[in-house]
Amino acid sequence: MRTLSFVFSIVLAFSLATNAQNKAASISPVKTVHDFGTIKEEDGKVSFDFEITNDGEAPLIINRVSSSCGCTTPVWPKEPIPPGGKGSVKATYDPKGRPGPFNKTITIFSNASASGTVLSIKGQVTPRTKTPEETYRKRIGDLGLANSHMSMGKLFLSEIRIDSLPVYNFGSEPMEITFQNVPKHITVTAEPKVLKPKEKGSIIVLFDSNKQNDWGFIIERVRLQLNGESPQGNLLSVSANIEEDFSKLTEEELAKAPKIVFNELNKDFGTIDEGSPVEYEFVFTNQGESDLIIRKIKASCGCTTVAPKVTVIKPGESSSLSASFRTKGYSGRQSKSITVITNDPKQSTIVLRLTGVVNKK
Repeated sequence: MRTLSFVFSIVLAFSLATNAQNKAASISPVKTVHDFGTIKEEDGKVSFDFEITNDGEAPLIINRVSSSCGCTTPVWPKEPIPPGGKGSVKATYDPKGRPGPFNKTITIFSNASASGTVLSIKGQVTPRTKTPEETYRKRIGDLGLANSHMSMGKLFLSEIRIDSLPVYNFGSEPMEITFQNVPKHITVTAEPKVLKPKEKGSIIVLFDSNKQNDWGFIIERVRLQLNGESPQGNLLSVSANIEEDFSKLTEEELAKAPKIVFNELNKDFGTIDEGSPVEYEFVFTNQGESDLIIRKIKASCGCTTVAPKVTVIKPGESSSLSASFRTKGYSGRQSKSITVITNDPKQSTIVLRLTGVVNKK
């Protein structure tokens, strides 16, 4: 009898321990996704409380809650949630400096049987209206500009392009905007010509490549005058990359077009002492079926000079470009580029390079 009683006690203790182990917490969120819809950046942070329930048989302990980014801040209950009890996890999103759509997650880690519960918040942030100081960051006297450089991008020969640059009068007096040193292929006007105090306007630039006898990247600098005066830093730069339009060539014309092929595109001159000259002949051949025309050759800086042997190369003929790098005043690793523009429709622009190391004396 004592033996049976002992065995029964062991079985009962094991059963109680097993039942205790089977009791676990369970986390059940009412919703896992919240859409804030459209919110304004200037209205600041937005929050939502995700309600959760402990459907388990043991207290629910939330160990930590992590967010997918620093813009979302979670807050959660630090005390255990009893079985059947409720709690909430707050997710706060900061839209400052984050215009546009967002979709962020927070992950709850707890002692629940299925830890790692993921909750999501999403929405759309309408950007705030910037102040004039933020919009017109470049200042020429009392004239604010969104930028002091206007890029016309790629322009085909004979193409005309118009673009505008926003401006603002920060001063307390009317401001007349006029321009000096305007090249013949550019037309610059102010709209309106006289800006009232705290008034917005535009500088309108027309670039006519028909009147520009040049190829590749070019940049012009126009001087602004405000009420007849030239304040410090009154330069407006206008750039464009002028290319030949090959898009209208037929397949037959493309087949008979010129084709430039260089023996070498990169020349490593090794290691030399400062002041020692670097000279190299870049040899090329016209492997096409019509005349190859060298439109333009431009070095990356004045220290590199290039001279073409000829500018028109017949089919099957070869020629070369003489490159010379004056190393005086230079030291360390050097890389100088030479841009070659031709009438080859497949590769109208080719970049050659001189590279090496100059030892300073």
